Amino acid sequence: MEQSGTDRFKTAILLLAVTGLIAGVAFYVAGRADIASRFWFAGVVPALAALVVEILRSIGRGEVGLDIVAALSMTAALVFGETLAAAVVAVMYAGGTFLESFAEGRAKREMKDLLSRVPRTATRHRNGTLEDIPLDEIAPGDRLLIRQGDVVPVDGTVSSENAFVDTSALTGESLPLRLAHGAEAMSGSTNVGKAFDVVVTHRATESTYAGIVRLVEAAQASKAPMSRLADRWSLGFLAITVAIALAAWWFTGDPIRAVAVLVVATPCPLILAVPVALVAGLSRAAHFGVLIKGAGPLETMARVRTVILDKTGTLTDGFPQIVSIDSHDGMHEDDILRFAAALDQASTHPVAQAIVAAAKARGLTLVVPSEVTEMPGEGVLGHVEGRMVLVGGESFVASRVGVAPGTHPASSAGSVLVAVAIDGHMAGHLVMSDPLREGTGAMLDGLRRQGVQRILLATGDRADVAERVAEGLGLDGLRANLTPDQKVLLVLSGRKRGPVMMVGDGVNDAPALAAADVGVAMGARGAAASAEAADVVLLVDRVDRLGPGIEIARASRRIAVQSVVAGIGLSVLGMIAAAFGYLTPVQGALLQEAIDVAVILNALRALRITPLEPATVKHDADAIRSAAAP
Repeated sequence: MEQSGTDRFKTAILLLAVTGLIAGVAFYVAGRADIASRFWFAGVVPALAALVVEILRSIGRGEVGLDIVAALSMTAALVFGETLAAAVVAVMYAGGTFLESFAEGRAKREMKDLLSRVPRTATRHRNGTLEDIPLDEIAPGDRLLIRQGDVVPVDGTVSSENAFVDTSALTGESLPLRLAHGAEAMSGSTNVGKAFDVVVTHRATESTYAGIVRLVEAAQASKAPMSRLADRWSLGFLAITVAIALAAWWFTGDPIRAVAVLVVATPCPLILAVPVALVAGLSRAAHFGVLIKGAGPLETMARVRTVILDKTGTLTDGFPQIVSIDSHDGMHEDDILRFAAALDQASTHPVAQAIVAAAKARGLTLVVPSEVTEMPGEGVLGHVEGRMVLVGGESFVASRVGVAPGTHPASSAGSVLVAVAIDGHMAGHLVMSDPLREGTGAMLDGLRRQGVQRILLATGDRADVAERVAEGLGLDGLRANLTPDQKVLLVLSGRKRGPVMMVGDGVNDAPALAAADVGVAMGARGAAASAEAADVVLLVDRVDRLGPGIEIARASRRIAVQSVVAGIGLSVLGMIAAAFGYLTPVQGALLQEAIDVAVILNALRALRITPLEPATVKHDADAIRSAAAP
């Protein structure tokens, strides 16, 4: 991997410090202590100079950190002739900054892999031939060839019979996903099956993967509030260090003890363990399909006490499904569905498409309708197999066949009622509803296990619809008929109990997502406005990713706090030992180096966080495995 200018500078400082230390030790063993001292001194000067420059820059930004302790210890050691101790501290300081760069690079590796996967060209069908074109020339409607191993460059729909794709880079799913004809193919997924065609629906700059890359780049540039908190802790630690050093000198009259205290208190990379842990958490969450837009939202996500969920498209699938078929003249249910679906092939309305999908799922053969007329918002009429068919709302169909609209029980239960008439007679009704997402109950239980105290449902839908959806979920509250500004008020009022997370997918949810302490958008199908306003984007269309996301956030923050507390605690114990004369400056430097390396390695544990997967993951994996089986 190519090094940046800053990385090369840190490497050079480390090499100079190590060279000075090793050369000095060699001359010391050879009996030339005077020359050894000069080499140790020469190895310290570059590191001390770089440290002083960094301290001055930090002060200029209004920041005061523990680098001051490192500068004091090196300076004091040189002044009082402890050049070996100063050389060890210099190596420790230079090694610490080098280790910081390595650790953060390791933590960001998965995000860099995500960025590096962006394809530069695509293969397009054109006049019976194939041509390679740059991404920015791809337009909606183009048909692209996705070869085995290719990354889907833009969002589109599968125009081949089926496709198998690996979405692990986007969602963390380890098993391939089978996509049927007409299914959405997300940019960034990899073709692991035979070649297939995709009809482009979005330009490259508007596609899922391009948006994810932009969000990742913003996340990498963030600085966590917790890092600033650690900087404030460093002021107190600096005061304790100076007090112990002065006390040791005052009561013993031995300045070497003060030097030993300063040397053992040099935790240059200690506070760096905090951003390392949090950046590692960001990377780990992205691996599981949860893109967090910075370390700040990650921290806040770890402290969430109230979760407010939107209904349509968040708690429910957002697509109506047939729950029952009522026949009025003895016609078989499959025949009613077959006629309705055949006619609805000519409509792009979501309800019509849901009816077509339901018929295909039952294996019904659908003929092409003729003489189709669609009345937007009301229904469709046309001929199927030589028979006149009407499909639409109860009032529309009833008025066309000359009967009074009936009162169907489903009409008052929050369901969508689709009437079907054939040859002038009311044949039956398709009862449709927007079902809960699979595993919703288990997901809510998981949120409570993660420390969430209140879970509310907030929707602009009618109260009866919301109550039917929430039945049996054990929610702590339900608010229906809400306007966007009322959702904002609900979020603001919830802050009295602690940080609030709002989860939504529509444009109407964007204000509430922006007002919440943590806004979570359903990024796979959600509106661009909600994804822009949110702090967290779920890259896969599954709300059960909330649990793993919160679990990773809590574990990352816990590891960061552990690193700070353990590092400072061990340093204080070492300082006390040095003050009482149990540690020489050299021994103290070696001890502190071991402490610093330990806390950085502890912070890197965040890369191995494995959240408890929701039950639906196993179900989905089994379904995919069965579908892929020959």
